[in-house]
Amino acid sequence: MNIKNSVFECNLLHLKQIGDRNGHITSINNNVEIPFSVKRVFYLYDIPGGESRGAHAHKECHQFLVATSGSFEVLLDDGLTKRQVLLNRPDLGLHIPPGIWASEINFSSGSICLVLASQEYDENDYLREYQNFIEFKKI
Repeated sequence: MNIKNSVFECNLLHLKQIGDRNGHITSINNNVEIPFSVKRVFYLYDIPGGESRGAHAHKECHQFLVATSGSFEVLLDDGLTKRQVLLNRPDLGLHIPPGIWASEINFSSGSICLVLASQEYDENDYLREYQNFIEFKKI
């Protein structure tokens, strides 16, 4: 675990897109297109336009976010620096390592956010209060 991770270690990764005018496919393989093995997959949908989700950090879990439909932004915060990233293509994803406060914001209507996680759900891995996050980071 590296609690020293910064927002600049949250990488946008281009995913290989295969297809033609009849459609496209993008695959994601453990430790190939993304830098971890996936142990949990979930997705956010039916979020009203302009709304926000997330607003938490993880102690150990890596996440990889993809806007499979529509668009949204991710506000990243390492306790010292903030960075905002737009996700609006299904062949572009954002790797968020542990120790980063992330909020998904400004969802377009009909958006779907696919999340691939390195850990199974564990409530103890979450930092849901910003002050607890700052204490965890020892800033």
